[in-house]
Amino acid sequence: MGMLMMNLVLINVTPVNAAAKKESSSPGAAALTHDFYSQSCPKLHNIVRTVVKKAVARDPRMAASLLRLEFHDCFVNGCDGSVLLDNTANFTGEKSAAPNKDSLRGFHVVDEIKEWLERECPQTVSCADILAIAARDSVVEAGGPGWRVVFGRRDSLTANITLADEDLPSALYSGSQLVSNFESKGFNLRQMVALSGGHTIGFARCVPIAPSIYGRVTDDHSMNPAYLTFLEKSCPNASATTLIPLDDDTPAKFDSSYYTNLLGGNGALHSDRDIVDSAGTALDHVQHFAKNQDSFFDEFAKAMVVMSNIQPLTGSQGEIRTNCRFVNPPCTASKAATVSPSLGRKLPLVQTSAP
Repeated sequence: MGMLMMNLVLINVTPVNAAAKKESSSPGAAALTHDFYSQSCPKLHNIVRTVVKKAVARDPRMAASLLRLEFHDCFVNGCDGSVLLDNTANFTGEKSAAPNKDSLRGFHVVDEIKEWLERECPQTVSCADILAIAARDSVVEAGGPGWRVVFGRRDSLTANITLADEDLPSALYSGSQLVSNFESKGFNLRQMVALSGGHTIGFARCVPIAPSIYGRVTDDHSMNPAYLTFLEKSCPNASATTLIPLDDDTPAKFDSSYYTNLLGGNGALHSDRDIVDSAGTALDHVQHFAKNQDSFFDEFAKAMVVMSNIQPLTGSQGEIRTNCRFVNPPCTASKAATVSPSLGRKLPLVQTSAP
């Protein structure tokens, strides 16, 4: 198979986050850098881009799924790969938390990336760093902005299902609750509205939609009557298996139409609709992003850098998992990772301009 060529337009942003600064000054911590793997795993960018490109081409929903994985990881105890841990006989992970159960997707894509990286540079690239770069590449594949990812995160040794239930924002939140939730993670209002624009790609189940359209959650908005009828027919109850596009116009394309839809009363989620009415000056930002896609892309990219720097484990903290689904067994530190037999073939890499 021939080499595929692709240029990545990078947005240079400086990662500044109070939580990350605090973490980097703690014992065993170190700073995140753009060139962390330049010597130890120089093919990192090409491997991740190749696997993500293939996954999104096969299933366009995967772009939103990989972006959501990064969000659900970083909002719970920081960006440490804890969301990837499987349940065991003695451990219940964050995958079983209410916001994640039967909802998070893309774990097999992370597995494939990790397997290729373990073949190329064993025990080097963390699962937390894989989530950070895969989120960026998935947005680019969907037509959205790129940004420079910093590296050096380490993987957690545990997960916190209780905190996942408490800290991940609900689709039934009011605008004010959403603002408070994002503020607790270090985001301002403009950044929150920009990150909400991630809903320009992807779909939602009826579970978070039905309560608001059938009155079990107070919803004072004037929804587009035609759109409300569409939701009622698509989700006759919360157990309906229909998938509703969060952006009714271009669900597979990363663009600003999400904001246009909100202004037109076509928001699928209560929390999205409530941004317009209940979050102070949020409406100003929604209107601005609806008219200026370049500004939305710029703010989204900057906010994603902030998100990816929420309380990372660095230096000697945590570990580098050889399998993102499980913590390493005691002997892993002194042994090279076992590579899946399926990786005996050569991966045709997509060439990128990323450092």
